[in-house]
Amino acid sequence: MRALYFKEIRSFLNSIIGFIFIFIFLVATGIFHWIVPGGTNLLEGAEADLIPFFNLAPIMFFILIPALTMRSIAEERRTGTIELLFTRPISDLKIILAKYFAGITLLILAIIPTVVYYISMYYLSLEPEKFDHGATITSYIGLILLGSVFVAIGIFSSSLTSSQIVAFIISMFLCWLFFDGLNRLGAFNVMGSFDNVLQYFGMVKHYDAIRKGVIDTSDIVYFLSLILFFILSALTVIKTLKK
Repeated sequence: MRALYFKEIRSFLNSIIGFIFIFIFLVATGIFHWIVPGGTNLLEGAEADLIPFFNLAPIMFFILIPALTMRSIAEERRTGTIELLFTRPISDLKIILAKYFAGITLLILAIIPTVVYYISMYYLSLEPEKFDHGATITSYIGLILLGSVFVAIGIFSSSLTSSQIVAFIISMFLCWLFFDGLNRLGAFNVMGSFDNVLQYFGMVKHYDAIRKGVIDTSDIVYFLSLILFFILSALTVIKTLKK
């Protein structure tokens, strides 16, 4: 599994996909948070915090992460190299996990440089001693968990087809649906108590809860459950390809 994991990392970097993912994310957040005036500008907020960043990052991720993961299995299916993977002495689950953890690695590498925003806002604060470090740290944890779910969704979507474009579209739709779509559907208040169920399964509710500075076990279980669900779903699809 380790060899396949490093192969996936090299694949991301050799094809420049990984560099593009990190570059676009950092450049876009830099422009929106430091240059473009408006609600996303960190310098125009009433308080020194990273709330605009944690509001914008998920939106960028449900576009960029599907682009990052769309080729993970779809390309293997298109070129036929997935048959070679099946002949290796490695389980189907480890194949999925190697690709998944490679995606998580790129995700974390993209997030790490934004710690500069954290440091900058702290020193720009008029009252640094009142800066909410706890909420900022838990927000980073929430962002990584949310991004990890998007990667799992991307791997699953890529397993469904040999077309990278189709995988991208499916992944982006599912990322939007679970991030904000279910929450919006539940907000219409047309299905009674089922509206609350829809909103509970939407990531916004759990992501916002973590951003408040308190990590609740139920929120962590929610994100891990979604990751497990999509990883196992991808595994099921992979197994059907072997029949």
